[in-house]
Amino acid sequence: MLSPNPLSLFCAVLLCLPLALVFTISGDSSTTTTTDIPYSSSSNSSSAADTKATAGLIVTVTVPTTPISSTKNSSDIILIQRKPTNSTNPQKSIPANTPNIPAEHSLPLPLQTPQSSPDEDDSLLRTASKVNPKPSPPNSPKKVAFMFLTTTPLPFAPLWELFFRQAPRDRFNVYIHADPTFDYNPPFSGVFSGRVIPSSKPTRRHTPTLISAARRMLSHALLDDPANYMFALLSPACIPLHSFNFTYGTLVESRKSFIEILRNEKTAYGRWAARGEEVMLPEVGLEEFRIGSQFWSLTRRHARLVVGDRRLWGKFRLPCVRTDTCYPEENYFPTLLSMVDPGGVVPATLTHVDWSDVQSGHPRTYIASEVGSEMIARLRGERPRYGELTIGGWSGDDGEGKRWDPFLFARKFEPECADPLLSIANEAIFKD
Repeated sequence: MLSPNPLSLFCAVLLCLPLALVFTISGDSSTTTTTDIPYSSSSNSSSAADTKATAGLIVTVTVPTTPISSTKNSSDIILIQRKPTNSTNPQKSIPANTPNIPAEHSLPLPLQTPQSSPDEDDSLLRTASKVNPKPSPPNSPKKVAFMFLTTTPLPFAPLWELFFRQAPRDRFNVYIHADPTFDYNPPFSGVFSGRVIPSSKPTRRHTPTLISAARRMLSHALLDDPANYMFALLSPACIPLHSFNFTYGTLVESRKSFIEILRNEKTAYGRWAARGEEVMLPEVGLEEFRIGSQFWSLTRRHARLVVGDRRLWGKFRLPCVRTDTCYPEENYFPTLLSMVDPGGVVPATLTHVDWSDVQSGHPRTYIASEVGSEMIARLRGERPRYGELTIGGWSGDDGEGKRWDPFLFARKFEPECADPLLSIANEAIFKD
């Protein structure tokens, strides 16, 4: 019998090197698996292991072969390594030759997802979704949570200070989601001091980060004060159109949320397919897809529903493949409430906005020279656009054309409007 010589042994070793799967049995009865996993848009659960399919990653998983309840060593881990690429910066998913174009550009462009992952909010959202759906204690005054979503200092903070000065302190709370990548000078002060939620993260148009920010604020408001009953989302360009007492009474006396819900809009298909054709299926069909204002006022029950949602969020959190039809924050909330509780909403926003002059997806911005008592009266006098008037017995209760809810807020105003607005605050804005 011939003995293998060193050269033949060396060749045999070389032939075995391409094997990609190596199993190592350790003394604590665990299995270590190293494999190159291709991208997959779906995930399958298994009783033996939790498989995470990730594009371009080499995943090393240490899986106990005994049940979790009987595993003595709790230090089993998942190690994720970035698969080497030819790029000088392997973390970038956008090709190096992609031009640096502003986010509001209207041309179809590939989008990068912000580095902070929405998964980091899961614990916060899960905890908030379990709060009491009714405000408590039962005999205490209901509160309104005013939630400001901003990337800038609040230019109308002095006006809001006057607004809140009219209110008993046990009638409201203020929350701010401030993108930490921006500077805030002057800093938040007065009623806004110390009201930035600690989990604020970067936000950007044409991405689901604006949805995440709103859900994050809702979670903090739900957990912060059990008396919060109505949750109003506002922008830094928003102003009040009425006194606090009028605003408070309109909101807390309603048993329904106020959120614009529009169907059969001509832009619906483009928005629905913004993540790719049929990507929203089967969770959200085109006939179920809705459009509405980003700014709404939700009851405590609906705030709890929003932070607890997983099914629709799993679709709306996906990045868009084009920017010109990607406005997730205007679709997620109306679609969710239309599908889950259409009878529990008034399908209109209480924030006035003028879409007669659209610039890069933004509504008309009012300038300082336009501000006056006549403007406030005109904005107050206009009627909201009501959406699905036949849902949830809506038309039977109110009838199309019969309902007229007052606008409580208005946008967008340029920062230079602050002084003219302050000058008419008592005689026009806060005089009901």
